[in-house]
Amino acid sequence: MRHASRSVWIVALVSFLLTLRAFASDAPLRSPWDNPITANESAFSCPATSPLPRDFATNSYLLDPQHSIPDPLLLQAHKESVALIQDFSRAVVKAADAFQTKGSRAAAECAVSLLEAAANQGALAGRMDGHQAVYEQGSNLGAWAIAFLKVRSSGVVSDEQSRTITGWLRQLANANRAYYDARRLRPGPNDGYSHHLYWAGFAVAAAAVANDDRALFQWAMDTYGQGLSDIREDGTLPIEMNRGQLALHSHLYALAPLVMLAEFGEVNGMGLYAEHDSAIGRLIARCVDGLEDPGFFQQQTGVEQAMPAEIEPWEISWAKPYTRRFPNPKISALLAKAPRLNYTMLGGLPPA
Repeated sequence: MRHASRSVWIVALVSFLLTLRAFASDAPLRSPWDNPITANESAFSCPATSPLPRDFATNSYLLDPQHSIPDPLLLQAHKESVALIQDFSRAVVKAADAFQTKGSRAAAECAVSLLEAAANQGALAGRMDGHQAVYEQGSNLGAWAIAFLKVRSSGVVSDEQSRTITGWLRQLANANRAYYDARRLRPGPNDGYSHHLYWAGFAVAAAAVANDDRALFQWAMDTYGQGLSDIREDGTLPIEMNRGQLALHSHLYALAPLVMLAEFGEVNGMGLYAEHDSAIGRLIARCVDGLEDPGFFQQQTGVEQAMPAEIEPWEISWAKPYTRRFPNPKISALLAKAPRLNYTMLGGLPPA
């Protein structure tokens, strides 16, 4: 037992020293989307800015003990409450992706103008009424921060715009972080140890890079470490396995931000795919097997798994950067089946 404890301590020390080495550089924090793009004059139609709430309240809609079955009326009320915010996020991400894929300077200008308008309104920077509101704050923060990272080197962002947008993103990141820090002080399983934490980590990582804030970035990397420590030998996550018909859905939804957190770490000199004895590889294998055949999850939960009829972006877009690093024919075949890869809450298209 003493030997085992010593081994765990050594592994933790090595991981800590590697992190310090990665952060010892004075180089600014990097994004997986930091690729040179030549801007051009191709047209882009930018939507008008719309008012966004500073304070926000929305309802929960999964009320069964396993949080797996939506109440139709509550789900509709939730969709109506978030529609304006999500429309805005889709517009910003669409513009940022148009710059990334087509080099449209007008698209970059559009993304910046939309983000600046939202920042000046302090969108979602006030009181979040209930945990579902916090989740929306975090998921939209991820979309907005990634959109900014995609256009920040376009040459169209003024210093004043950059300060306005990044300051707002940092405010949202600190607020989201504070919620999960408080939740993790509570005993027993809760959303501070579930896929919600990993999505918060992803969003905070993006905001941290936008601000070159290493302390905030380290918090995001710690959420990745928490996620990997939760992965069991069979590749499952215990909290997500308790989601009944949404067990496979929840594993895939947990995987996406964890892979993107690994990508943030990799481009900043941190070998995160190897962390915790390559635990993320076990989660990936379990999820990929589940996409091909959900039988394992059905057997473990005792219920048929509720999944979309076709592979959706949130299920597989993580595979784009992953298979670039780790070629895998099985994963590539699933990737090829997806009709599209742009998922708004992951900031749109994955790194090329």
